Amino acid sequence: MTKRIFRQMAQQGILGGFLLVTAALLAMLIANSFLKDGYNGFLNLPVVVQIGAFSIEKPLLLWINDGLMAIFFFLVGLEVKREILAGHLSSIDKIALPAIGALAGIAIPALFYLGFNQGDPVAMSGWAVPSATDIAFALGVFALFASRVPVSLKLFLLAVAIFDDIGAILIIALFYSQDLSVLSLIVAGMGLTILFVLNRLKVPYQAAYILVGIIVWAAVLKSGVHATLAGFALAMFIPLEVKTEDGNPMLSNMEHGVEPWVAYLILPLFAFANAGVDLSNVGLSALFDPVTLGIIAGLFVGKQLGIFGCCWLAIKAGWAKLPEGANWAQFYGVCALCGIGFTMSLFIGSLAFETAEPSYFAKVKLGVLVASLLSAVVGALLIHSSSKARRSVIHAASQS
Repeated sequence: MTKRIFRQMAQQGILGGFLLVTAALLAMLIANSFLKDGYNGFLNLPVVVQIGAFSIEKPLLLWINDGLMAIFFFLVGLEVKREILAGHLSSIDKIALPAIGALAGIAIPALFYLGFNQGDPVAMSGWAVPSATDIAFALGVFALFASRVPVSLKLFLLAVAIFDDIGAILIIALFYSQDLSVLSLIVAGMGLTILFVLNRLKVPYQAAYILVGIIVWAAVLKSGVHATLAGFALAMFIPLEVKTEDGNPMLSNMEHGVEPWVAYLILPLFAFANAGVDLSNVGLSALFDPVTLGIIAGLFVGKQLGIFGCCWLAIKAGWAKLPEGANWAQFYGVCALCGIGFTMSLFIGSLAFETAEPSYFAKVKLGVLVASLLSAVVGALLIHSSSKARRSVIHAASQS
């Protein structure tokens, strides 16, 4: 019975979201219990990898954020490449509406945040925190209603999240990379050149791409550019059509191989490592702090209003069409789900306030968790109620 339930959850995409929520709640419980010192000690555990004179020494938290999250961005890159070359983003008419929505969903939440934090240069560095959407969490909530709504809405949500991830990657590269090392960038560039050659020669061995990709990741890590970008860059060189030794296309082979690890281990582990908010000293002052309020307003209000408003204008102007089979209420519910920032927002927040006082990142965690919870609940209620009303209308029409 239990195995069957978990199998169904995995097939519907719910299990990943369930594990994310569980990991975050567990982190918060531990961070507010007698175990909090052990929790912090676990995250600050030094881990060293050394080969000759070359070494990487970081606490476990940064191995998760810089290392494991590079695998997440590798998966995102594979999805982006597949969708652009042969999927739902392969033509202008398919990408118009989600592209407009994603741009609005990045810019307007950032403006909301800046409106709350004008005059504080440290706080203003977190402007990108409410611009991100957690694709895994949002799709996990959407999967609860997948059988009741048209598939076009899922494709819209997926496309918006993909464009959002591309925007997040560009933001990280442009605004959160520092102290660049020219030598390391040259090594990374040489690695990317080798990947290009492997791609053009249609080399069918996955191990060759992975080995060079690890070298590129290490070079990018040492370069000052955020190491997760190496994962996305590696994905761009994975061939779409070249078949591996087992006869399957390499890109889909890697995507299917990496996806379970990301959904069921990497993202939950990231949530566990970053969502632990110590609430012992958190009062109303923290909840109403400009950083916290800016994130809540940006994610919960700015996201849904920005995406829905700009998409509504685009549809009314004839530049795009409402997803096939969907009504406006269902569409608004999906726009609300885009306010689930969670892992991506926490990740950008960890970069934005990396050198600031710890209190800033604590406010980020609080704001992201509150806004993501509100967005998930409101989005779910809107989709549920609008889908229920739609089924009642269809049923009444069939009886007449």
